[in-house]
Amino acid sequence: MTIPGNPYDFPIEGSLLPEKTALMIIDMQRDFCDPSGYMHTRGGDVGLARAIVPRISAVRDACREAGIAIIYTREGHRSNLSDLPRSKRIKTALAGAEIGSQGPLGRLLIRGEHGWDFIDELQPDETEIVIDKSGTGSFHGTELNDILCNRNVENLIITGVTTGVCINSTVREASDRGYNVLVLEDCCAEPEQKTHDIAIELLKVEGGYLSTISDSQQFLTAIARISRLLGSQRLKSSEMPR
Repeated sequence: MTIPGNPYDFPIEGSLLPEKTALMIIDMQRDFCDPSGYMHTRGGDVGLARAIVPRISAVRDACREAGIAIIYTREGHRSNLSDLPRSKRIKTALAGAEIGSQGPLGRLLIRGEHGWDFIDELQPDETEIVIDKSGTGSFHGTELNDILCNRNVENLIITGVTTGVCINSTVREASDRGYNVLVLEDCCAEPEQKTHDIAIELLKVEGGYLSTISDSQQFLTAIARISRLLGSQRLKSSEMPR
């Protein structure tokens, strides 16, 4: 009852229990995935981000069916920019898409704007958790760790954008906090495939110290098997005389 991974299966010890696991969908917002958003404005190709949407949707559906918690993150800043570090503003300006400036979908990466919200295909339902963050890491300045601890979550499955920045930052934060981390390689993206490939290799350094890597097909096959096994166990338990 594990997910095949490289360099090791997930989780690293024991079985994958849905109630101790969460799927994270990181920053699948219009500003990062829409041809009119922030990423495109700064010259990045959003085609690879668009390509992972069906795979993330399939993984999300499987997690919903298995009873795995689903957590979305959304990067953005206050409208008055009071939470935007000067260095970040300058760097985004140099890249051609200064945070807070006007774009086709509203002010770039500003909370409440159309571009800041999730793409239509990956809108959360009312039972799922949304983490709003101002940094790249999902734990930085957020209540994510408290939420995971309250739910007794030990295992994190990571998807979303971008592989080299928000994915890498979140994985490192999670690893330092003791979580088992699985990154689904074909459910993450960068504007350039080469950058994505380098980022994935970095996540596997030192024998997978930060995370182990799998893909959506291996995950879907394994989670279907795990769901069947757990369902069968629950059925046998319910049939036992009391």
